[in-house]
Amino acid sequence: MKTLMIQGTTSDAGKSTLVAALCRVFANQGIKVAPFKPQNMALNSAVTNDGGEIGRAQALQAIAAKVEPETDFNPILLKPNSDTGAQVIIHGKAISNMEAGKYHDYKKVAMDAVITSHERLAKRFDLLLVEGAGSPAEINLRENDIANMGYAEKVDCPVIIIADIDKGGVFAHLVGTLALLSESEQARVKGFVINRFRGDISLLQGGLDWLEQYTGKPVLGVLPYLHDLTLDAEDAVAINNNVTHATINIAILLVPHISNHTDFDALRLHPNINVNYIRHTQVIPDVDLVILPGSKNVLGDLNFLINEGWDNQIKRHLRYGGKVLGICGGMQMLGNIIYDPEGVESSLKSVNGLALCDFETTLTSQKVLSKVTATLKLNNRQTLCSGYEIHAGVSKGNALKTPLITFSQHPNGFKTDGFISDDNAIAGTYLHGLFDEPNATMEILKWVKPDLNIDPISIDTHREQQLARLATMCETHLDIAQITSIYKGHNND
Repeated sequence: MKTLMIQGTTSDAGKSTLVAALCRVFANQGIKVAPFKPQNMALNSAVTNDGGEIGRAQALQAIAAKVEPETDFNPILLKPNSDTGAQVIIHGKAISNMEAGKYHDYKKVAMDAVITSHERLAKRFDLLLVEGAGSPAEINLRENDIANMGYAEKVDCPVIIIADIDKGGVFAHLVGTLALLSESEQARVKGFVINRFRGDISLLQGGLDWLEQYTGKPVLGVLPYLHDLTLDAEDAVAINNNVTHATINIAILLVPHISNHTDFDALRLHPNINVNYIRHTQVIPDVDLVILPGSKNVLGDLNFLINEGWDNQIKRHLRYGGKVLGICGGMQMLGNIIYDPEGVESSLKSVNGLALCDFETTLTSQKVLSKVTATLKLNNRQTLCSGYEIHAGVSKGNALKTPLITFSQHPNGFKTDGFISDDNAIAGTYLHGLFDEPNATMEILKWVKPDLNIDPISIDTHREQQLARLATMCETHLDIAQITSIYKGHNND
């Protein structure tokens, strides 16, 4: 197996997108390619068929590579649950919560997990396209590094560095990053990619010539700024939603530790649906539906929600005939109380819920990870749907006697999930990905507005269109032949 690593001068330089694009380019050539990210820090994750958890970006890259997502594609996943700590997930399974300092010392052990995954993939794939994390020039993180050059040196692979010209200072970013690397690390950098360029390329040519002469490294291409590129976000919440003629209005509460907000991409991208993320200090406006999303620190985010005054605003919304939907952690908040006796997500032992429905939740160290097919029961109809679960909570109570979801088959033996309130105004579910299914989306929207008549978006179809667009862009603007010679010519295993 050959390995090629994409590193960036900054976070959000375009590493994830470039790896996804190259996965599709090489997969289209018939090459058996797999994505890889040694260490990922993200609250958006995906469940694999083998019952593990990986970063959302690696699941997207697997789709681009035309392979099923698996835990070896992202052996180390860190899910922040505070400003200084995170849940550490190795080979798809959570092992513990660690503060940053403790994890820094743990990296030597984590590197073993990374290399184990690398070696397993080497037996099955021809090419591994690797995504770095942040920047390789972060001096304070270089000791025991497993995310960037530490990994590249360990497996002896070539590196391409990408920089975002739209941020400004692109030549300083590239030259500065290269200068802060060791001599051996500089030698394995085989070229640069400049991302998100807009304007007349001829005006950039003088800078490109200077960069190649000054560094001795080739510029492998300049990628244009792709307007309206929408792919599964790994970190930042995509809040852009410009709708001129909305037929339904939805508010999503942007809590500090929101997780799996890709649940709402199919809503946000629809030209007739106005999705409004409600942020700190903002008031919930007059909308049809309020959604409480998933959270990696449910108790802390519940306190945040109450401190914002959103609890009373939700109750007012319900009094005026609005609907409320809770997903995963958001569902847990709708109950009477949430217990965390083992400190799974925070030091808080319990927090009173919104008490809008009669049930309670206890967080346990045993996380439920599953991909399921199910039946959604709404509007006196049963609709086939599918999705995935990522939660540590066990909920019990009278409200759950009227479930929202019935499983056709569940790996943990569960029969039902969630609830619909007696007055038909509040619903909750642990199931992520509901809105990815057009038929399920339509049923939920008709629950909110029975007379609604719109065609929902298929997020799978949309994703494929975006990946094809990315691949075409790379084939047009990158020197794919030279990139191929880089990974084939370097002496790596």
